[in-house]
Amino acid sequence: MKQERSSKAVKIGGFSHVDPVFIGGDNPVVIQTMWKDKLEFSALDDTAKKITVLKSMGCGLLRFAVPDLVSAEILGRLAGMVSMPLAADIHFDYKIALRCMDFPIAKIRINPGNIGGKDKAKAVLEKAAAGNIPIRIGVNAGSLPSDLRDRVEKGMSASLAMVEAAEREISIFEEFGFKNYLISMKASRIADNINANQILSAKTDAPLHIGVTEAGPLAGGIAKNSAALLELLRAGIGDTVRVSLSDTMENEVIAAREIISAAAQLSPENARLKRRGVNIISCPRCGRAGFDTHGFTSRHLGKLYAMDSDITVAVMGCEVNGPIEAKHADIGITGAGDKVLIFKHGQIIKTINADQADYIFSEELDRL
Repeated sequence: MKQERSSKAVKIGGFSHVDPVFIGGDNPVVIQTMWKDKLEFSALDDTAKKITVLKSMGCGLLRFAVPDLVSAEILGRLAGMVSMPLAADIHFDYKIALRCMDFPIAKIRINPGNIGGKDKAKAVLEKAAAGNIPIRIGVNAGSLPSDLRDRVEKGMSASLAMVEAAEREISIFEEFGFKNYLISMKASRIADNINANQILSAKTDAPLHIGVTEAGPLAGGIAKNSAALLELLRAGIGDTVRVSLSDTMENEVIAAREIISAAAQLSPENARLKRRGVNIISCPRCGRAGFDTHGFTSRHLGKLYAMDSDITVAVMGCEVNGPIEAKHADIGITGAGDKVLIFKHGQIIKTINADQADYIFSEELDRL
């Protein structure tokens, strides 16, 4: 499927110690996630360490809910501790947005229509412009303006209502000459997500943040996001992705990586979808399995997804068929009973005791 849309590029971060991330234009699709817990001063060191892990796994931008000024102070302190761009998600109180922009916080997410009038929106936009801080307009099908909700109840499609809500917000930005923005339109229904983004993508060159909101737990959430995001990404729609899940941030990042990788395989001509990284293939396990593929894969996920290598890693459950079925893999592991086999390109290179598997496999992985 040919890429048809060309968006403008927006720079996130790139000031002080914060690494720059470019969203839109010809840049690769950026993966992001959202912090799942309340910000606490006492947890800043642990939070910073977790951010380093997320960055190593491929997360390019991390968003935090900022419901009050105390949270703004904590996020501001955190932003001074990490190199990943951090975004503040703000509703209703423009003073929170203004305070966040006193810190090296790289992006603000607001709806200008719900922060208390145009004068307050103007204050936020002027400060953002002065600091070259981009703003994301976030439209959600579940929180449309009341008049649009009424029209949806009377038969207007939710996707058209979302587009109109986005255009209202854009008009406020344009009125004050603010161009440094991104847009997201999210719904929990797959069709509404796809339709709204298809319509808006033809009306603006702003970078689009795509994802299915309130998608649910791991399996169901990945299925819904895959259905929506694959269609949009293959059409060249979507510059940054969050796979929202009722699960861990790590799994949101992994799911986004795999969806983008799948889209790249389906649309190899789309250079924005290509990225370096490990391809993991693993046996689903059955009654023949002699090796705990589930446990082993889980223990090594963090290291594998942090590797900047275009290799295929196989974790197979059957010592008879494993090396043959995964002979295209650069490295693989399988086993039976208390013995484990490590193989490369289908050839067994080591037979070891099961209690050595994690250590020896990591050694061989590092040699690639």
